[in-house]
Amino acid sequence: MERNQGHNHHKHHNVSSQNIGFTILLNVLITIAQFIGGLFSGSVALLTDALHNFSDVIALLLSWFANRLAKKKPTIKQTYGYKRAEILSTFINSATLIAIAIFLIVEAVKRLFNPQEIQANIVIWFAVGSILINFISVLLLQKDAKQSMNIKSAYLHLLTDVMTSVAVLLGGLLMKYYSIYRIDSILSFLIAGYLILSSYKLLIASVKILMQFTPEEIDIWDIRDQIIRFENVENLHHIHFWQLNDKDIFFEAHIDLKQDVKISEFQIILSKIDNVLRKNKIFHFNIQPEYKRNDKKELINQH
Repeated sequence: MERNQGHNHHKHHNVSSQNIGFTILLNVLITIAQFIGGLFSGSVALLTDALHNFSDVIALLLSWFANRLAKKKPTIKQTYGYKRAEILSTFINSATLIAIAIFLIVEAVKRLFNPQEIQANIVIWFAVGSILINFISVLLLQKDAKQSMNIKSAYLHLLTDVMTSVAVLLGGLLMKYYSIYRIDSILSFLIAGYLILSSYKLLIASVKILMQFTPEEIDIWDIRDQIIRFENVENLHHIHFWQLNDKDIFFEAHIDLKQDVKISEFQIILSKIDNVLRKNKIFHFNIQPEYKRNDKKELINQH
């Protein structure tokens, strides 16, 4: 069988490892501080915000790790390199965050019906510290976020954490001056709910990639219809689409030809297929040409 494959050379953005490293360190410190502060103050909201900051640390580590791995070349043993590492880590991180967030919601509901006095001053000062550190982190990554989608996701994560810390600060002020201690449980519930919502989306997205589902933005029938219109193309079947990570989409298929063409003539057809796939942001493909082969011509191979 003659196999032909399209290639694309990806450019990796040079992001500042020093900035990412410093941002990770800042968020590790604030996570530990908020966790200790939450235990001493009795604030579930502060503990939940610590969890949110911990998710920032994981997001930043993934971004840094992915940036480092992206520079590694494929080998005989790892022909795809380590591009799946980020997706696998996203799956584990998302599942863990959802489990912890559900636990914190249960605790918040208990506190809602049985409110306890909170050390509001500790909540206020730790919330202020979180706001300042996350704001510094946002500034450090602002430039790199414009160059890399990977860093941009971590940048947006930090930006939302600034807002949740502001909410915790407001809650601390309400508890200090108005003794509204139920606000702690309400804030914890809202922050944990946000974590579950954002983590669930990442969990489902990572599962779809790991299970090699067809990317949602791909219209198989439209691509198939465009290719079979080409001269000398009889049929397109045994199609497979999958993603290696959140960026790279792969395509393979068998193509029936009306005539027994030369390789040089098939290259012309292959170039046209390349153009169709590139319009759909598919830069990796593998086509198996066939002529009068007696097999099932199913679009999707059922075997």
